[in-house]
Amino acid sequence: MGKIVNAYILPHPPVVVQGIGRGRERSAYATVEAMKRAAREIGKDRPTTIILSTPHAPCFKDYAYVYDQETISGDFSDFGSPEVELSFKNNTVLAELIAEKASKSSIGAGGLSTILKKQYGISNRLDHGALVPLWFIQKELPDFKLVCISTPFLPFEELYEFGRRIQEAVAESDERVVYIASGDLSHKLNKDAPAGYHPQGKEYDEYLVGKVRSNDYKGLLETEEDFLENAGECGTRSVIMMYGALKGMNLKSEVYSYEGPFGVGYLIARVSPSERIQNERVPSDRGPGGYGNSYVYPGGVKAADQGRSSSDRASSGRSDPRSRRLSGRRSSERGVSGGRETSESRESDTHVEAVQQSAVGQSADPYADLYGGIELKNSDYVRLAKEALETYIREGKKIRVPDWVRSEMKMKRAGAFVSIKKRGALRGCMGTVGPTMVNVAEEIINNAINSGFRDPRFPAVREEELKDLVYSVDVLGAPQKINSLEELDVKRYGVIVTNGFRRGLLLPDLEGVDTPEKQVTIALQKAGIMSSESFDLERFEVIRYL
Repeated sequence: MGKIVNAYILPHPPVVVQGIGRGRERSAYATVEAMKRAAREIGKDRPTTIILSTPHAPCFKDYAYVYDQETISGDFSDFGSPEVELSFKNNTVLAELIAEKASKSSIGAGGLSTILKKQYGISNRLDHGALVPLWFIQKELPDFKLVCISTPFLPFEELYEFGRRIQEAVAESDERVVYIASGDLSHKLNKDAPAGYHPQGKEYDEYLVGKVRSNDYKGLLETEEDFLENAGECGTRSVIMMYGALKGMNLKSEVYSYEGPFGVGYLIARVSPSERIQNERVPSDRGPGGYGNSYVYPGGVKAADQGRSSSDRASSGRSDPRSRRLSGRRSSERGVSGGRETSESRESDTHVEAVQQSAVGQSADPYADLYGGIELKNSDYVRLAKEALETYIREGKKIRVPDWVRSEMKMKRAGAFVSIKKRGALRGCMGTVGPTMVNVAEEIINNAINSGFRDPRFPAVREEELKDLVYSVDVLGAPQKINSLEELDVKRYGVIVTNGFRRGLLLPDLEGVDTPEKQVTIALQKAGIMSSESFDLERFEVIRYL
């Protein structure tokens, strides 16, 4: 049985790496010495694998990118020292287990296909958020495997939940693990700081160091996002993931050093777990589950948002940055829960930007009497999705609509989702809200291939997996604008929320989604729309083919 023996919070200023600072590292003497001390302690920990979360890896709103190549390398070319290069063997077995555990909780995690990496300009190289801590560590521990993970822009409770899945994966392995939470603190400590000065920069650093000293991870989950924005930090999410990975343990922390010599706060600390706490309850103590769908709109597609957008970080306008919930959630005083309940969901959401209104056909709907959560078993729709993906994988070509496809599938135009599961866990899901092809048969063929090859949360499906895959197809009715929650029925209608170019969609009849309020709340979270913002509501019906 594997375990996490220690966790460390480490900064990542390249200036402290020998040969890069060119003398400036002397101004960060306390940081350099504390980094050396942490590296020595990690050497004594004798980990077989280091799990490192970094905010500078490719970041998405709701997908934790886990490096998936056999060897992970990087250098300091961006800082004038290409000769300083590091290379590590990736613990791909543990990385895949983490992604599997996360997916079963409907938290998107894993690698990315070569096509998507090329499309989004994603490099396989390690970033400085990983390289700086590892440069110190490898001097004391030359032989270990690495698992490197990005810090997605999920709500904090979900980041904590993702950390818990990391803990579960480690426990099922035979690995002795050290967890590294890479992250700097405020980048706005003084007028010479790289991001400019803000008075809340110093306040944030004092706040975060205090939370670490007391291991008050529950307090971190309540941090207001505009406070983080004002401070210009980059480490909070990494620290929250770390605490999730240590969930249920008695923790003892030690701050090795803190300083801000260049207007950026550098914290070095160790958090040591011991025996488990009995009957501990945490804010996000839920079982496997989650909600949402991965979707595209006619005329504009972006599979996952990279980086932070203004909509992600909009201020809630609240006065106390340290005692309120993260902005963008409905609070209890509004009577709607901002968290998620335990459920077995059909899919996990991928956010979409730059979308256009769906061009839904205006002709009479030949399926009008079937919408409303109808489930049809062993249908030709599922057969078509299966044949499309299997042919694409085995022969490398997209099939034409087969002769056996019935006329109604060739005549109708509609949006459709194709979901793929493997041993009960989501393996891919993509779809279209409105029609993008000449008929629904072509829509299913395209979305089956997209689900197997282009869902950014998962690597491409391999031929040896085909025998284990289970498919389902949802055909969507035309969206209808509505004016109130009273016009929703969670069993019959899915929902779309829209504010400008931000949209969130949720299919109907999901386990655990039992009220329209909860349905809309989840869709808003998926879209990155705050409850204080105005938004439009639409409902739609589906026929579900299993």
